[in-house]
Amino acid sequence: MEQKPVHIVGAGLAGSEAAWQLVCRGVPVVVHEMKPGRFSPAHRLPGFAELVCSNSLRSDDSEYNAVGLLHQEMRLAGSLVMAAADACRVPAGGALAVDREAFSAFITSRLRGHPLVQTTEEEVSVLPPADAGQVIIATGPLTADALAEDIRRQTGEKSLSFYDAIAPVVYTESINMDVAWFQSRYDKGGSRDYINCPLNEEQYNRFVDALLAGEKTEFREFEKAAYFDGCLPAEVMAERGRDTLLFGPMKPVGLTDPKTGRRPYAVVQLRQDNFADSLRNIVGFQTKLKYGAQKEVFRLIPGLENAEFARFGGIHKNTFIRSPLLLDGELRLKTMPHIRFAGQITGCEGYVESAAVGLLAGCFAAARALGEEPLPPPAETAFGAMLGHITSAVDAENFQPMNINFGLFPEIRGELTANGKFRKIKGTERKNAYCRRALAAAEKWAKAVGGKKNAVDFETQIS
Repeated sequence: MEQKPVHIVGAGLAGSEAAWQLVCRGVPVVVHEMKPGRFSPAHRLPGFAELVCSNSLRSDDSEYNAVGLLHQEMRLAGSLVMAAADACRVPAGGALAVDREAFSAFITSRLRGHPLVQTTEEEVSVLPPADAGQVIIATGPLTADALAEDIRRQTGEKSLSFYDAIAPVVYTESINMDVAWFQSRYDKGGSRDYINCPLNEEQYNRFVDALLAGEKTEFREFEKAAYFDGCLPAEVMAERGRDTLLFGPMKPVGLTDPKTGRRPYAVVQLRQDNFADSLRNIVGFQTKLKYGAQKEVFRLIPGLENAEFARFGGIHKNTFIRSPLLLDGELRLKTMPHIRFAGQITGCEGYVESAAVGLLAGCFAAARALGEEPLPPPAETAFGAMLGHITSAVDAENFQPMNINFGLFPEIRGELTANGKFRKIKGTERKNAYCRRALAAAEKWAKAVGGKKNAVDFETQIS
């Protein structure tokens, strides 16, 4: 019986990877890409899978680094993006940097040259109906306005998050609890809902001075927009007056420092960011500070002097949906299950993560097309951790994009020694434990879904 094609809207990294996973399993695809007829403000190349800079794929260390681990899991699963990256690699130490034009050309040629791939150079402005068959929306953070509006209308959302206000996230274990303490304002809510870091007047003024002086990233022309009062960057609040933060995210009312028995001059609160409580969000501190400046400035906060960052803050144009509310475990829209979302529009952050979610969407769609039950990746893999964040984040109402990081994985606190005793592990040793556990599980999953075998078989067929 002839397979009905899967329609993929968008040929960025996510859409390209989804298409590859489908055709390697014998499922035809129609790729809808508006370039070169129309370009988004961020794109210049006519081909698929365009990167904005050569080092966008970040660290390739799969022993101690979460994104490097994701690289390796993708290789195990027969990723086209990783094949292109390895073929087009340029020297960059431990990072995976590529020749951007060669990278795009590699992916474009592989897909355009495949007999199961049909491409159309058109802009899709509405979600296709159910009779179109399976559809994957992979239009990225700069989704065209017409399609974004239809997604908003079809999902019942009041708006999509066009301007992404992200506060930094730190690893909970790096917070100095000799200084900080647990307490909700006025003792409302759970006793561990918030971690509080106190500042005296001198510490507050030093923090504000550093915040105002810190090097900031400028908006690109297409990102410029008025701020909403609900998501002002911390430095913009500080510019409005030295005491503004005391009436905003740093207000101390309703809190008592148990070490002094008094209300502090100012407080920075950190809210739980995942089920395991391995991550904490710095409440109200969305910022345009550059990453290096963020590390310096936020480490001036007592209790965060040794903070390790799982994600830095930022504000930039970014269309994404509240995936934990709208999508099921297969990345399907709950109200329109013929439609899957993939890539950064789902709330993953970064090119590698985008491609990985595209890979998963392609695997899931292929299984359904072949009459099989999709096999989700294990939770302890980087694939599973990313999928878990997208589909079941703890705070679905305030869902925010996230890079892959070890705080999203099921926690490892230690290991059993040879004599059967439990030994705590920390730092690089724990990171290595996450990677070893993940790769062992990922290898079994990749074999079960036929990832690398399918890709190798296909490469053999066309060579």
